Amino acid sequence: MDEQTQIELESAAFRKLVEHLRQNTDLQNIDLMNLAGFCRNCLAKWYRVAAEDRDIEMDENTAREIIYGMPYPEWKEKYQK
Repeated sequence: MDEQTQIELESAAFRKLVEHLRQNTDLQNIDLMNLAGFCRNCLAKWYRVAAEDRDIEMDENTAREIIYGMPYPEWKEKYQK
């Protein structure tokens, strides 16, 4: 497999994971941390770091909104138990 194809497949898998987490709002971050060792906030931090590694300035709130699909405070209000 060439590198570009690998990048495209990894990108598609990442998008599917984010979509899955957005649709399954009953799955709490603490549950993800306990079971998988990462949560939505971890994904947002990794996303922000990846942007910064490419000299793209991004703050934590922007990265969280990308992962959560809405501002983080709004998600917490609606879904966090």
